[in-house]
Amino acid sequence: MKTMKLMATTALGVLTGLSPAFAQMTEIGAGEGALNIVAWAGYVERGETDPAFDWVTKFEEKTGCKVSVKVAATSDEMVALMNEGGFDLVTASGDASLRLVAGGKVQPVNIDLVPSWKNLDDRLKDASWHTVDGVHYGVPYMWGPNVLLYNTEVFKEAPTSWSVVFEEQTLPDGQSNKGRVQAYDGPIHIADAAQYLMAHKPELGIKNPYELTEDQYKAALDLLRGQRGLVSRYWHDAFIQIDDFKNEGMVASGSWPFQVNLLKADGQPVASVIPEEGATGWADTTMMHVDSQNPNCAYMWMEHTLSSNLQSDLAVWFGANPSVPAACTDGSGMSTAESCHANGMDDFDKIRFWTTPVANCSLGEGACVPYYRWVSDYIGVIGGR
Repeated sequence: MKTMKLMATTALGVLTGLSPAFAQMTEIGAGEGALNIVAWAGYVERGETDPAFDWVTKFEEKTGCKVSVKVAATSDEMVALMNEGGFDLVTASGDASLRLVAGGKVQPVNIDLVPSWKNLDDRLKDASWHTVDGVHYGVPYMWGPNVLLYNTEVFKEAPTSWSVVFEEQTLPDGQSNKGRVQAYDGPIHIADAAQYLMAHKPELGIKNPYELTEDQYKAALDLLRGQRGLVSRYWHDAFIQIDDFKNEGMVASGSWPFQVNLLKADGQPVASVIPEEGATGWADTTMMHVDSQNPNCAYMWMEHTLSSNLQSDLAVWFGANPSVPAACTDGSGMSTAESCHANGMDDFDKIRFWTTPVANCSLGEGACVPYYRWVSDYIGVIGGR
């Protein structure tokens, strides 16, 4: 039988000002027989997409915990699903994780019950997107950049700038980019626009794409309104984007390495690059619902994510970087030192990781535009307002 204790913690005052009490596990008992996970596409594989990639079957055989996965397309969808309840774990990016902590939807993780915690990348152990007041609210999973996906028949050489998706122009094949590019269907894409402006309009003084003053924010929205005239589709479903590049004439878009890898495996003429302006990115964390019905299975899974072949194989499958550096070289799976280098393992400090914009930022109290504005205004941009 599992043993629980109540642990009071200070939540994110900048978001809610509340300090909810959470139940934290102190020991792991027998598995409950089930585990329900909200995850990004491609994150929890059992060999159904490709038999070579399966890190679920052996876990189920070992623990008796039957894994069910609900794929979410955006961080906002993940937050909504966790708010509804009925799930044990979520693989949350930084623009969702702190909202889940502040909303009291996830519980602290007792890292003493995750023996392989010691093997984590030191850069991730106390990362701000899952650690609040010294309390850990999750186990780091994967991280990587948002890349520029492009058609190599159109671009004989890799594009050097994100301008190919932000500004109307004639592409190397002599045709306009209008109607041939895509943009991400999520408010966090405002940060991509802000990062582009950091390089091209330095007079705006943007230092952090997630901390924008009213004037900086307005400039980012104006850029996105111009982009709307170029975009054929705002994508959020990875597999629909893959189909669009195969069948609908798309030639450039922000994307994830996951889509790039699947398109290449299908023989499609694509490649990816991080342009000169740099890239935003994601560092995802496995977080446990405060009302998890299967906490023992959840803790078993969190340990499994760090101690099995999952880190090594998922890094190859998704084109991401493992949270356990040894997965690149220990032979536990398909990753090698070369593949991790190619995925950007050495570029950690160059990536501006997704995080939740808040009003009380490093620029001062109430100095920055908060996330709820990003949500409503980006809906307006997509709608043509």
